[in-house]
Amino acid sequence: MTERSGQAGPDLNLELASNLESVDFAEEKTLEIAARCGIPEEELHRVGIAIREAMVNAVVHGNRYNRNKRVHFRVHTNPEAIAITIGDEGGGFDPDALPDPNAEENVLAQSGRGIMLIRAFMDGYAVSPRPGGGTQIHMIKNLPGGNTAG
Repeated sequence: MTERSGQAGPDLNLELASNLESVDFAEEKTLEIAARCGIPEEELHRVGIAIREAMVNAVVHGNRYNRNKRVHFRVHTNPEAIAITIGDEGGGFDPDALPDPNAEENVLAQSGRGIMLIRAFMDGYAVSPRPGGGTQIHMIKNLPGGNTAG
């Protein structure tokens, strides 16, 4: 972790194991940074859900718990926003091809709402291929008093 002057908080750039402990770790570290950056308490819960959903997608659906694959986790802050990138080393997916979690046939499904929650709780969201293989998700949360980011 590195501190840089002129930014709202520390940057974090880690490779994590493909397990559920990494999900907890990423959520905890992101919330620590977000709180230091001034994200209000009521928004921290939403940020935590978004991080958890993205990490579970990377571990479970992307890397399929493969201990030889890593989750690439990055948090970058500036005075306007906190940016989180979570990447896996899986086969990739098309977010536009995901079933609608609000459709009647999917309402009772046990999974399939992660991307919808990320879109709802973050101020910016994008999915792209990860350099070197896999998929990465970029999420932005604007900081109070900062300019709009996304």
